Amino acid sequence: MKIPKTADLVGIINKIAPVALAEAWDNPGLQIGDPAAEVSRIMVALDPTPDVIDSALDSSCQLLITHHPLIFKPLKSISTSSPHGASIHKAIKGGLSIVTMHTNYDIARDGLNDLLANKIGLSHCVPLRVTTTCELVKLVVFVPVDHVERLRSALFPFAALQGNYRDCSFAADGVGTFTPCAGAEPFIGVAGVMSQVPEERLELLIVRAQTERAVKALLAAHPYEEPAFDIYPVLNEGEKLGLGRIGTLPESLTLAEYAEQIKRVLTAPALRYVGDPATKVSKVALCSGSGSSLLRDAARAGADVLVTGDVKYHEARDAEDLGVALIDAGHFPTEIIMVNEITERLCRAVAAAGYKDCHVEACRTEHDPFRI
Repeated sequence: MKIPKTADLVGIINKIAPVALAEAWDNPGLQIGDPAAEVSRIMVALDPTPDVIDSALDSSCQLLITHHPLIFKPLKSISTSSPHGASIHKAIKGGLSIVTMHTNYDIARDGLNDLLANKIGLSHCVPLRVTTTCELVKLVVFVPVDHVERLRSALFPFAALQGNYRDCSFAADGVGTFTPCAGAEPFIGVAGVMSQVPEERLELLIVRAQTERAVKALLAAHPYEEPAFDIYPVLNEGEKLGLGRIGTLPESLTLAEYAEQIKRVLTAPALRYVGDPATKVSKVALCSGSGSSLLRDAARAGADVLVTGDVKYHEARDAEDLGVALIDAGHFPTEIIMVNEITERLCRAVAAAGYKDCHVEACRTEHDPFRI
């Protein structure tokens, strides 16, 4: 029976939403718990509320994964006399680790904003406000012809996306030469004798931050005792990541029609919008949760409407002045969609990693604090 530890699952989560992508003011990652603790049951939720923590403990979970952090600002005390302190105390006492994936998940490719964009019918989406441009390097490795496919497969997880294409590489035939010295244990050839071997030069663009992991995978998959490889910087611009998204609808809708569509697909009990109901919208900006701070980004990008939550009165007036419509679908409805998505992705990921006895479930006790 292969049971993961908390640290193993944090590693899986970091592949979905790398912590390095998070905004500087944010606090994602492991907030409470023992990295070495075994985990057989996981719960996924939006908020680490007392009710959610109780649900996780009642389900005998050892790990709770949430979008919003339980610990956001530095703590001066952890006292059970406060609801916050009581939640932290209860989680620790119950052996419940808590991991948060917040703005790193908002920003990540296939993260929350991409999920929301798909839900509300957008295509050809790009970040609304770019926060990170991935720096690329070229990895070149020389490998015997019979082993190139094995090595390529080992390196593809680290290959940079090139537009909408993945698994990009190039290979060219050549001849490698080497003379094993005394004490060497060559895969091909004998000590003291020069060998000439048909090899392929395999090239991939990888994200620089993945270099260490890519080299580790290379060394594990390559048949040679001392593989020959080069890593060098390139001027190619990597993938742009950031907050919010802007994309297009398949066909124009009136603002009122689009608001009704969003209300339906997000199962929101109600929503508010700013602008002429008859205005045609086709270019749509969005930011899950609370994204009014991106209003001017949306205006500069030529968006007809910004879809978000938590819109304040003066922000609505600003939108009128800028000529950009607003749809306030609420913080909860635009983010609760992450629970089922992350539950499904983690189920696939833990199974792929061989953790067959690790169960992942979605929290079903959460509700929007606002009543209509």
